[in-house]
Amino acid sequence: MKNNDKIIARFPPSPTGWFHIGNARTALFNYFFVKKNNGQLLFRLEDTDKERSNDEYSKDIVEGLKWLGIDIDFNNVYKQSEHSATYRKYIEKMIAEDKAYISKEQVKEEGQRAEVIRLKNPGKKVVFEDMIRGAVEVDTTELGDFVIAKSIDEPIYHLAVVVDDFEMGVNHIIRGEDGIYNTPRQILIQEAIGAPRPVYAHMPFILNQDRSKLSKRQQGEMVSLKYYREQGYSPEAMVNFLAFIGWNPGDDTEIMSMEEIINKFDIMKVQKAGAIFNIEKLLWINKEYLKKLPIEKIQKEIKLRITQNSGFQDDEIIKKITPIILERINVWSDIDQMLKDGDIQYFFEKPILDKEMIVWKKGGTAEEAAENLKLVSEVFEKMDENKFTSENVKEAIWKIAEEKGKGNVLWPLRVSLSGKEKSPDPFTLCGTLGKTEVLSRITIAIELLSK
Repeated sequence: MKNNDKIIARFPPSPTGWFHIGNARTALFNYFFVKKNNGQLLFRLEDTDKERSNDEYSKDIVEGLKWLGIDIDFNNVYKQSEHSATYRKYIEKMIAEDKAYISKEQVKEEGQRAEVIRLKNPGKKVVFEDMIRGAVEVDTTELGDFVIAKSIDEPIYHLAVVVDDFEMGVNHIIRGEDGIYNTPRQILIQEAIGAPRPVYAHMPFILNQDRSKLSKRQQGEMVSLKYYREQGYSPEAMVNFLAFIGWNPGDDTEIMSMEEIINKFDIMKVQKAGAIFNIEKLLWINKEYLKKLPIEKIQKEIKLRITQNSGFQDDEIIKKITPIILERINVWSDIDQMLKDGDIQYFFEKPILDKEMIVWKKGGTAEEAAENLKLVSEVFEKMDENKFTSENVKEAIWKIAEEKGKGNVLWPLRVSLSGKEKSPDPFTLCGTLGKTEVLSRITIAIELLSK
């Protein structure tokens, strides 16, 4: 299959683990490049490792790509495991043309001789142009006659990918910088089978804050895209974030849609040095995308998570607390954690109060707290239920707070309503809970303080 003028790239993951965040960025950069240049991105599964390859991992990769919005034809997936006959054809051809040979060698583990296939290395300098790194020159002499297959029917990685790329018509290879060490071998194999040389681009590693390589050993599940999907990150935010690891549009723009990124993407401007994975930056970007969502969608997601974790379904209360919750979260799973920690249950169930906590911590007494709560309660009793808003509540009790001391009035009121040392201000709580519920909780607090 010959190359043509159309840019054809490929994304070839191995289904031997959960879809890595670094591979997700590689897929995105390939996608940005082909879309910018009216090219095509092909999908290939390198599944020849039968022991480690897993259908669950294959499914995770496909779901991850779809979640990111990468448009690939998943109905015509090229699988290495289905092309054994093709690899054998090229191996036999190279042997027949004296470009490779069978070598009988000692197998250390088994103490016996086995046949492997080695490429006849012409021992020359290979120079290739990298779109990111410029000209790269390697003397291949030291590689010797390297192995390209364990047997006639078992090609190793280098041969398989060269054959795959040739058969698929791939003419641009965009991959991680670790692939640069494989390139000289693969170029020699290309020349041996008569395949044209693709254009290469080797992207920098994604690094930790300490500039070590992002790895499962250190980060655990946080290196997989699956983790971020399950945590409730926005796919648009993840695309935006990954695009900026090693590349930027050349200005101060930080929030960009997929379409905007593609329009401005220039692979020649991808940096050579490793790029930092900054989780705080990702959280900030995700927060920006959350704020851009329609309020109806935000309310729906908040209700879903509250209902799943507590069973509470009061649409009116959820509508009222939506802006409060939105202000305190960066990602949807923060709601789950807030519920787990008991940080927002007081909006839909009466809190269990601590008598000592109700008392103003800077010199107040139980008697003062009870007295001030009674004064506040008397004011609230006279207020119209329909006008019981945070603004009206503040206006109604502010004079009492100034006379008795803000801490001595507002602290007991807030703790009586939330049961927490940290919660929204008492006016917000009142406007959210409503007059009847507020009076009920104040009564409980007064009775507790009187014991």
